[in-house]
This record gives sequence, structure tokens and C-alpha cells, in this order.
Amino acid sequence: MIGVAFSLYLRDLFFSAMDKRQITLKDIAKALNLSPSTVSRAMKNHPAISTETKELVQKYAEEHKYKPNTLALRLRTNKNNIIGVIVPEIVHYFFSTVLAGIQDEAESENYNVIICHSSEDYVREVRSVETLLDARVCGVLASQSKTTTRYEHFQEIIDNGVYLVFFDRICTGINTDKVVVDDYAGSLNAADYLIQTGCRRIAFLGADPHLPISNNRRMGYEDALRKNKLPIQKELITVCDTIELAHRIIPEMLNLDPLPDAFFCINDEVAAFCLQLVKKKGYRVPEDISICGFTNAYITQVTEPSLTTVDQHGYEMGKEAVRLLINRIRGVETKDGVVSRLIKTKLVVRDSTR
Repeated sequence: MIGVAFSLYLRDLFFSAMDKRQITLKDIAKALNLSPSTVSRAMKNHPAISTETKELVQKYAEEHKYKPNTLALRLRTNKNNIIGVIVPEIVHYFFSTVLAGIQDEAESENYNVIICHSSEDYVREVRSVETLLDARVCGVLASQSKTTTRYEHFQEIIDNGVYLVFFDRICTGINTDKVVVDDYAGSLNAADYLIQTGCRRIAFLGADPHLPISNNRRMGYEDALRKNKLPIQKELITVCDTIELAHRIIPEMLNLDPLPDAFFCINDEVAAFCLQLVKKKGYRVPEDISICGFTNAYITQVTEPSLTTVDQHGYEMGKEAVRLLINRIRGVETKDGVVSRLIKTKLVVRDSTR
């Protein structure tokens, strides 16, 4: 009796454990006292399997919510429709809109997406590449982190025969396709607009100069000054691309004499905090100081006053990046060398500028 009771206990323990995870074909086979190959063929309605056995297996699978291991199937058949995506931020408005474009376009072409979040960290970015290669993705979309200065992990993607497309933050040291925003023209037009409205001392709050997007925006800003025969003043140009830096740097710039009469910010988050700090200091926006951001995030419409900004069209960038990658995978895009796609920007004028 003890032996029977113990056997029943082990059986109950086995099924209890099964309930807490997805069951496999082997689990079904063991439960129904069938071979795994019989279960597999029954699930596929193989003619060699009796109707009774098919119904038994399929009913059990349905009751226990069996799901086939699609990744393992793709590895066995060498057919894969999984695209990997590496982004530095997920909560950032721009990257969330890019991801929306990627997801929508990929699904419309019957591709699945695995998203890895580097959190602006080089080590996590390297691990993300390893994860995606282990998952046997057929292509990777990547936007590098701020802290990335070595690029061997990106080259490894290409060396493994996997297609790679950079978007927004590109790595100039890797010879592969890219989709970028026209940062230079967007910055040039925004700075020129500030000048045309009467601003003469425009502070540029940029990002780390090793990032091409930062350099392109700074060059657009400087060329707008040159175009209008205004001096480039180094004390008005600084790295300030986070809220933490904004709290330290903007008050320092508001103590300059003469005072900046405009702030052109690398992103809308910094622009929103700049607006708050300028008003807290007692200055009027835009009468005393104009403020312009870059992205066209939702926050630009809820500040007081609403923020003028440069629309990057993140959703369109995501869709364009996926289309380019899928065309490479399917052999539709056959051009040798780097294929570049440029997303145009648009200045959205609101109430924070004159």
C-alpha cells in the first residue's frame, strides 16, 4: 500500500509541475502512454494514426494548452522569420514610436520581433547581440547606446551572415545599411527660425560629440549662425542631453552676462525642463527667452507654453528600417555596399518661440 501511495504521490507531483509550465510533446506522450513520434504525427493529422488516437491526443493537448515550440521548428527546418531589435531606451518617446513602426511593418510582412533594451549600456548591448545571435534571428535593427565606443559586437552580426541595419544612432565604423533622420537640416531650419524671430544668443544643448546625430545637429546650428553672420560662441555650446545635466547646466547658463535669448535643446525632455527652469528664474517664455526642442514628443503639447520642436517622424523611421532589412533578407535589395535612407524632419512651431 505504501508503494502504491508513493507512486500516486509522484504522479500527482509530476502533473502538478506540468501545470506550472508549458507542456511538451514528450509530456503528452508520457501522460497517454504513447511514443513521442505517435503524438507528433497525431498532432499533424498523419493518415497512419487512427482517428481515435488523433482525437485523444488533440483533446489532451487542447485541455492542457499545448503550444508548439516554433523556435525549435524553425531551427530544424532552417526557416526563420524573427527580426531582432536593439534600442538604447524604451520609455523615450522617439524610440517608442520607432518600435511601433517596426512592429507594425514587421507583422504586416509576417515577421516576428524580439526587442532588446541596452539601457544606454555598452555591456548590455553586447549581451543583446549575443542573445539575438543565439536566437538565430534572420536580421537585426540596431541603434547604438551613448556609451558604445567599440563595435566588434556589431561586426560579429555581419560575420555570422545576419543582415544588420542601423537606425537613428549609427556606427560609422561598420559597413552596413542605415536609416537616419536628416538631423543637420532639422537643426539648421530650427536655428534659422530662431534667428529670424529675433534671437541672437542661442544656446545649443547637445549630446556627446562621438555620436553622429549630435555632430550633425551641432553643425546645422553653427551653419545657421554663419548663414546669418552671427558669431559661434563656445560658451553657448555644451553637452546637456539628460534631465540631470539640465538641472545643473541651465541655471549656470542663465547666470551668463549677456543672457542667452534662446535655448535649442537636443531633445524634448531637456527642452521641457529648460522651460521650467527658465520660468522659475523669473523670465518670460518666449518674450525674454525662446525654447525649441527636438523629437515632437507628446510632452511638447502639455507644457505651458507649448513647445516648438523638430518632428523626427520616428514611426516612419521604424517602418523604413524594417522594409530595408526585409528587402535584404528576401534578396529584393541587391545593391552592393551601404544603402542609406534619409527621413526628413519638420519644424513644428508652437508657443515657446516668438
